[in-house]
Amino acid sequence: MELKGAVALVTGGNGGLGQRICHALAAEGVDIAVMYARSQEQAEAVASEVADEHRVRARAFACDITDGAEVGRLVADVTGHFGRLDILVNDAAYNKAIPFQDLDNLTEEEWDKILAVNLTGPMRLTKAVAPVMKAQGGGRIVNIASVAGLGPTGSSIAYAVSKAGLIHLTRCMAVALAPETLVNCVAPGLLEGTRATANLRNEQIERANAGALLKKAADKDDCADMVVTMCRTETMTGQTVVIDAGRLFH
Repeated sequence: MELKGAVALVTGGNGGLGQRICHALAAEGVDIAVMYARSQEQAEAVASEVADEHRVRARAFACDITDGAEVGRLVADVTGHFGRLDILVNDAAYNKAIPFQDLDNLTEEEWDKILAVNLTGPMRLTKAVAPVMKAQGGGRIVNIASVAGLGPTGSSIAYAVSKAGLIHLTRCMAVALAPETLVNCVAPGLLEGTRATANLRNEQIERANAGALLKKAADKDDCADMVVTMCRTETMTGQTVVIDAGRLFH
């Protein structure tokens, strides 16, 4: 896919990894819609920085992805502003550190919130952009999952299950949207400098780094570069690439 002149919607684009993804795509000439849930000032700053540094169009858009009506408005607003929509990056996520053994604190309310943001939200967004991309002749969707979706690890059971679901949603949507739209997934390990990591306990961070072959966290720029590759590809779909400094093999 030719990236220069394309338009990307990056959910959670104001987050630690989301910002890197916005910059990596913009460096290829992609116009950027930075979607945020609450941090308007931060998202607008990211959009301004991306536009100034890479000479592309960029704008911040608010959306609660747990609300179907808001998702529909978001896609309409992005396509109305930019004139098209070629790429969706589902990076927005929520987690809360709940030890696996602490089932009492794994309440239905926390379960519902985590799955609503991490799994149902990307499903809604994918369904909303699918007809737009098909009408344009194609598009790219990249989901940001986690190694927690490939094994019983991560901040909570609900988070792990939500990311496992997102990985399988990637495969299922690849089938549903082929051949026009390609759907792939990046599964990072521990990433420093993100809101998700800020919600982890220190022992979880130390254990993750110690368990990696490279004895360090995964790299946000490596993840962002893989997103760019998945947007450019013409032959990869339904795949999940793990970037975790050598912690998990699958």
